[in-house]
Amino acid sequence: MNQTHKVMENKTLVNLRFQISDFGFRGSLFDIRNLEFKVRTVILLLTTHLLLLTNEAKAQSLDDYLIQAAENNPGLKASYARYQAMAERVNQPSLADPELQVGFFLEPMERFMGNQTADFRLMQMFPWFGMIGTQKEEANQMAKAQYQLFLEEKNQLLLLVKSTWYEQIRLKEEIKIAQENLEYLKKYEELALIRFQAGTSAPSSAPSQSMPQPTVNSTSAGSSSGMGGMGGNTSSAMNSPSSMNSEMSAAPMGSSTTGMSAVLQIRMQIRELENSIEQLQANQEPLQIKFNQLLNREIRAEINLPEQLEKPVLSLEKQEILDSIRQNNPMLAMYQAEIGAYEQQAKMAKLEGKPMLGAGVNYMTFAPRPENGMQMGGENMVMPMVSLTLPIYRKKINSKIKETEYLKESAQLDRQKTENLLAMEWANAFRTWEESERNFRLYEDQIQLVNQQIRLLETSFISNATGLEEVLRANQQLLDYQQKRINALNQQQQSLAQLEALAATSLTFQP
Repeated sequence: MNQTHKVMENKTLVNLRFQISDFGFRGSLFDIRNLEFKVRTVILLLTTHLLLLTNEAKAQSLDDYLIQAAENNPGLKASYARYQAMAERVNQPSLADPELQVGFFLEPMERFMGNQTADFRLMQMFPWFGMIGTQKEEANQMAKAQYQLFLEEKNQLLLLVKSTWYEQIRLKEEIKIAQENLEYLKKYEELALIRFQAGTSAPSSAPSQSMPQPTVNSTSAGSSSGMGGMGGNTSSAMNSPSSMNSEMSAAPMGSSTTGMSAVLQIRMQIRELENSIEQLQANQEPLQIKFNQLLNREIRAEINLPEQLEKPVLSLEKQEILDSIRQNNPMLAMYQAEIGAYEQQAKMAKLEGKPMLGAGVNYMTFAPRPENGMQMGGENMVMPMVSLTLPIYRKKINSKIKETEYLKESAQLDRQKTENLLAMEWANAFRTWEESERNFRLYEDQIQLVNQQIRLLETSFISNATGLEEVLRANQQLLDYQQKRINALNQQQQSLAQLEALAATSLTFQP
């Protein structure tokens, strides 16, 4: 899929290279039938390959986009680079560099062994036993903490990708429903015009009832999160009552004025709905740009969305999800790694209170010295050496130990605080899941009932037993329930995405 994506994105040209033997050439002989067969075969293979590429590109799912986001997002790459830099510190603890001292005498120094000309001293210091291993373990724990931060950033990125993905599907479904409702309104407009022109009358509804106004959710694309605008916002123009309503409720449907008023009322609803559709379509562009930028793609790159949102099914119970969060959440693992690092720092502080050992060698060169006509000495001398540091100033050592103890306590308290916050987020997300589940079932039942009501009203309307406003009101109610059903399903997907980000694992049944 990645290769297909690269081909589609970069518009890579596929070059086909043929040889003479591929077309049936044999020296000066030419087999026309063999050539025709082979050309057809090549064309068939090329067509099949292009169809496969097209189908694979169209069949991109949310999982494919999540993989692209994880591979291409620059912020996530930067986080992983920080982890790699931290991991390199594991190889840094080692012995101190050996120290070499060289001294030359400008004038030879007279010694019993002869005249000393130079002095070479090599010394290697060794930390107390276990210091290097402790330093490596401390660096390893810090690298683990940085890796958990990388995983947390990845989870937040995937949550943002999912949220934007579901919001785009919600808008797509709302536009589709609004367009279907627009077609119905246009058909009712034609019927009302036919009745008005024919001068037929229909029973008027109760005076207290007014013509419904279309309500189409138009969630702003600039909202901070996908779960903040689940209920959707309706424009003021849609919710404000029209002056035509009072005219329709006051005048009988049989008069020409009432018939024309019904036509005008339907046209007003059509204009309102067309404006709402335009607003929903305008809201698609910011979401498309946001989604492509999360994947680090061209802002106008095509996004293959499914036709509708699928209803998710949780694979774990409520308490099991909380247990999974406590076990797998990267932030808790990060604090645990920090606690381990501070424990190693405390060990290092204690080991710093131990003496350091040194071993080396001193090499002195001598030249013979004439004495009483004889050459005396001249033998070079090698002297082994040892050294030992004396850490007698204990105040700084004790202060370092206390510092690491306070840092460890702070990390433990931060972990406890984070665990409590995660439990609160889990409770809120699961409450949203359960609420959207109940609402979804309610709206499913309501849609079935309203559909039955519409069929009855349409039958009555054809036989002039029901007013047009009753049919319009029922259709508007159906549109409202359909939109609420989409919002409930979107809200459920958003809460599931949040729970998966908290638990750092998939919580749905895999087919």
